[in-house]
Formats: sequence, structure tokens, C-alpha cells
Amino acid sequence: MTKRLFCFLRKFANTEFINITLLFQMQEKIIILDFGSQTTQLIARRVREAGEYCEILPYNKFPAGDDSVKGVILSGSPFSVYDEKAFKTDLAQFRGKLPLLGICYGAQFIAKNLGGNVEPAGSREYGRANLDMVKTDDPLLFNVESGEQIWMSHGDTITVLPNGGEIIASTSDVAIAAFRIKGENTWGVQFHPEVFHSVCGPRIIDNFLNICSCKKDWSAESFIDSTVTSLKEQLQDDKVVLGLSGGVDSSVAAVLLNKAIGNNLTCIFVDHGLLRKNEFEDVMSEYKSLGLNVIGVNAKDKFYSELAGVSEPEKKRKIIGKGFIDVFEAEARKIKDVKWLAQGTIYPDCIESLSITGTTIKSHHNVGGLPEKMNLKLCEPLRLLFKDEVRRVGTKLGMPKNLIGRQPFPGPGLAVRILGDITPEKVHVLQEADDIFIRALREWNLYDEVWQAGAILLPVRSVGVMGDERTYENAVALRAVTSTDAMTADWARLPYDFLAKVSSDIINKVKGVNRVTYDISSKPPATIEWE
Repeated sequence: MTKRLFCFLRKFANTEFINITLLFQMQEKIIILDFGSQTTQLIARRVREAGEYCEILPYNKFPAGDDSVKGVILSGSPFSVYDEKAFKTDLAQFRGKLPLLGICYGAQFIAKNLGGNVEPAGSREYGRANLDMVKTDDPLLFNVESGEQIWMSHGDTITVLPNGGEIIASTSDVAIAAFRIKGENTWGVQFHPEVFHSVCGPRIIDNFLNICSCKKDWSAESFIDSTVTSLKEQLQDDKVVLGLSGGVDSSVAAVLLNKAIGNNLTCIFVDHGLLRKNEFEDVMSEYKSLGLNVIGVNAKDKFYSELAGVSEPEKKRKIIGKGFIDVFEAEARKIKDVKWLAQGTIYPDCIESLSITGTTIKSHHNVGGLPEKMNLKLCEPLRLLFKDEVRRVGTKLGMPKNLIGRQPFPGPGLAVRILGDITPEKVHVLQEADDIFIRALREWNLYDEVWQAGAILLPVRSVGVMGDERTYENAVALRAVTSTDAMTADWARLPYDFLAKVSSDIINKVKGVNRVTYDISSKPPATIEWE
């Protein structure tokens, strides 16, 4: 479900929305300038995990004059620094004024900009490496030792440092793995401290925050307090309608908004006919127990009709996204003076829908399906949070564990787990297979060990034998992954006995299925969902 932080680049002609970044204008922060790296959001995660608030901004949008900025981090990039199309920023805006850390491309950009030399490496340096020289008295590398594992991912390398440059770390293959500009708080590292495989990465990030004299007081509690206060100020007595999906993100957004504006929030939960088995009824009951004002809408016929004959994944997503907006606006017109549409959009939703390079991975229903013009203004109170942060906020809000711990489920629902066109019959088959899979995960105490799981109905039929008869029926794939934030994921190593039992149950109990497979691909290169 993932889509770059800058959802505000979406072209909503004549559409206003609450930019939650502005809610923390006075909160001390680290600014991460994004040069298009796929791991920029991971830098933000590491900074947040160290207790400091941060914002990701485009490489050329440094907020000059913002006294709350404590330091600057330059991200990696898909470009080479000597590429004519490479993204560039004016280092004079912050260099020498604020602590500066360049990561990979960011380090190369600093080196080249200050007069150093960057050249193509003999071969792409990718994967695990180990530091074999560390200048341990450098504040960036405090408590980092020689021999520690890091992660490299670059095709270029710094061959000559600029005047004043000093090597502070090396590997067996990379002479300048990290450097500092003497006399100023400017550093560069050619490896990626933000990724899991860089064992010393969290310490390096924390050291940089200490260099910046950060208070490191960012927490779920501070987010709740600041957001509720700001929502009260900005929304005042305005009426807000929120589209619930049944998932963690929209549910937490609803409870957060309910805390801020109470009865001025009306939640709409749309049954688009693509939910899991009995999900509409179960989730409606949970929402009412939370004291939310919820309207349930049966829109199955509308979505089935509009999706009829449509097989292309992006088109399906956009039809569903527009359908949600249509339903919301229709319901909102029944409520007097509604001005805002709220959504549970989070960081990864924005990241995957729009990258700084203009490359869309896939549209998120909260992002890609929105029309150019809307009659409602947009409110996204969670758009700066990652999934695990959303869960922590929900826990602090007192939401029940069974709701906070729910696995992610795509907004387009089973539409992106039915490869090909959508029919009510296909939905029924997949609901039954999926229900067997999810129930089994709970019964075997595997549900909480898996980040996301579900069944996929494949657009193929295969030959089988049931009893003494030949069958020619549908194939179902099971997908289960482990992950931290959905930006990367690995296939879950579920027990063979478990998979055998689930396969047998699906084939024996779901009419129309005679073959079950298990997806063992990771993200990347695959995505979590098949469409």
C-alpha cells in the first residue's frame, strides 16, 4: 500500500486539505531532503525511532527561515551526481549553519559540490560490507567499531575528497566510506545507515541527532496532543465525514478525529462488495463499540456494475477510488454543512502513489483515485505516520488490541486479489478461501507473526481429480509476508503442516477451487499485493 510523502503534489484543482506538516511547524525537527531514493522514508523511520520528529521535503524545498530545524539529511538518489538530470540543491542554505549529513548520493553530492571527485565504481557496490577502519573519536561514529556490518548500494564512489575533507571510515573495497569536512558539522556516508542490514545504523542516526542537540521528545503521546489541538483549531465547528475501510489506519484516524471534534465527525463505512467474509457486519459492530457515529452503506451493486469487464489493475483501483468519493459525497449531502472528507492516508500510501521522479508504483485508493475536483476539503491526520506509529497512536488512544493488531487490507479490497475482471461469483469463491486461510492463521497462533496475509484468485484453471471425476477449476494462491513497514517484505516461512491443512480445507470446502499454491516471492522485486 505504499507512495512518496508529498501527497500534496497531487493536482487537486480548487481542493483544500489539511497539511498535517503545518500542525508541527513549531516542533523541533530534522529536515530530510529527498533526492528520489527508495529508502528516504526509512531514514525518517530511524529518526523517529530515535525520538526526534522529522519531515521529508523535496530536494529543492528547504524551509529557509524555519528556526525549528535542528539539522539536515540529504537522501540517496537513482541518479549519478554528474548526470545532467540529477537533482541538485543549494548547500549554502544550510551548510555551516546546521549540522549536515549526506547519505550515499547525498554524500557524493556534498563531496562533488565542494570540489571533490566522484567517479563510476569499477563494479556496482551492493550488499553487505564491513567497516575495517573507523575513526572512533569522531562524534558521528561514537560507539561504532571496526568490523561492524553496513549496507552498500551505489554505482559511483568518492575518489577524492574536497579541501578540508577527512576520511573517518573505510571498508576493504571503499576507501572513503564516510568523511567529515574539518571545522564544520558536515558529514557524508556512502553506505545506508537507515536500512536494517547496517547494524550500526541506528547509533549513527542517534549520534547525528545528538550533534544537532535534539531533545528527542517525539512520541505517540506528543503526536496525539499536538494533532488533537491543531485539528480543533483548524476544523473548529466544521462537519467532517470520514471514509472507514475497516483497517487500522482509517480506524485510528476516526478515533483521533472523534477525540478532537466529537459529534461533528460522521464516519461512513462502504460495503463495496469486495470485503472479506462477514467483514462489514463485524467491523460495524466494532466501530459502534468505540462510540463512533457510523453510517453503513451497501454499495455492492454500484461497484460491481462499474467494475464489470475491467481487468487492468490501475483502472480497477481508480474506479474504486472514484467510487468511494462518489459515495462519500452522496452521503455527505445528506448531512447538513459537511465541509471536510477525512481519510486514513499514511506515509507509505503517499510514497507508492507518487515518487519524486514521477514514477508511480501503484495508485493507492486514498491517493490515486481522487478526482481533479472535489466538493469536499481533505483532512489526513495520519499522513506523516508509518504503520507501526499508527498502531502505537491507536494503543495510546485506548483502542482494542484486536482492532489495532489487524493486518493491513488493501482499500480496493479483493478487487486487487482477483486477477482479471470482477464478478460476484469470483468474489464469493475468494471470500471463502480467504476466510479459511485467515481463520487457520489465528487457530495456529500464526496471525500475529505475519504482517499481511490473504488469498489470491488466479485467472487460470487447472485440471484436477475429485473422487473419480476429472475437474477443471480455479487455482488459488496464498500470500503471507513478514515486514516492518511494508516498504520491504519477505515471504513468511509458514509450517508445511499448516499449509497442507489450509490447502486441503480450501480444496474440499470451496466449490470451484481444485489447486492451491503458496507465493514465495519477496518485496522487492515483487509487491505484497499481486495487483
